[in-house]
Amino acid sequence: MTVILNTWVFEALVKQGTSQVALTQKVADLGADGIEVRREYFTDIAHETVAVGQLAKKLGLVVNYSVPDEVFLPDGRLNPQLPTYFAEGQAMGIAKIKFNTGHFDRFTGDLAQALGQLPLDQIEMNVENDQTPVSGTVAAIQAFLTAAHQATTANIGYVYDLGNWAFTHGDAAAAARALAAETHYIHLKNTSDQNGQLQTTADLDTGIYDWRQLLKLLPHDVHFALEYPMATDAEITQQLHLLRAEVGD
Repeated sequence: MTVILNTWVFEALVKQGTSQVALTQKVADLGADGIEVRREYFTDIAHETVAVGQLAKKLGLVVNYSVPDEVFLPDGRLNPQLPTYFAEGQAMGIAKIKFNTGHFDRFTGDLAQALGQLPLDQIEMNVENDQTPVSGTVAAIQAFLTAAHQATTANIGYVYDLGNWAFTHGDAAAAARALAAETHYIHLKNTSDQNGQLQTTADLDTGIYDWRQLLKLLPHDVHFALEYPMATDAEITQQLHLLRAEVGD
C-alpha cells in the first residue's frame, strides 16, 4: 500500500509559516510513502513547486497535488486554469492531481477535445466528493466519469473522501459500493456530529464512521491519504501505524 500525508495534517505548522518544502522532508522523516501538497498552502508557488519536486525525488517520495478548484465552471466551460495547475504539478513530478467536478451538468462542448488539452498521459486526474451539492454526490461524480471514459482512454478516476460524506448528508457505504470500481485514491478522515455541528476529528477511530468496515467496500491497491490536522509527530506516527495495520503492506 502507499500511504500519503496530506499537508493539512500539519495545519498548525503551516499557520506558523512552515513551507511545504520543509514539510516534504518531515513527511519522509515520519515514514510516509508520499506527500499530498495543497495549492492554497503555497506562498511562492513558482519557487516552491520546483523545490518540492527536487526534494521529493531525492527522498523517493510520491507527490500528489490537491487543487481547491473545479474542472467545470458555473457556466459549464472547462476551467481555463487547468493547464496551469497541471504545469505546477509537472514541476513537482506528481503522480495524481485532484479537483472537484464542478458544473459538468452544464458542459455543452466536446469532452474529448477539452480533456485532450491536458497532459493526462503523464498525470492521473481525479475528482473528489467535496462538501457541496454540486460536486459531492454519487450522481454528479458518476456522470462525469462515465462521460470521460467514453471520450478518452486517459487515466481519470475518483478520490473517495470519507469525511466529506457527512457534510453532504450522503451515505458513505452506498457511495463506496457505487464508486469502488472508479476509486483510484482514498482520503481518510472521520467526522464528529455534536448536535448537528460537524467537525473533522484528529483520530480515525473518533467519529461517526466505522472506517474499517467502509474500507472493506473499497480497493486496497490504491493510494491512501491521511487528511486531518494532528498536533504532534507521535499522533501522526500512531495514525500511520493504525492505517497500515488495517490495510496491510
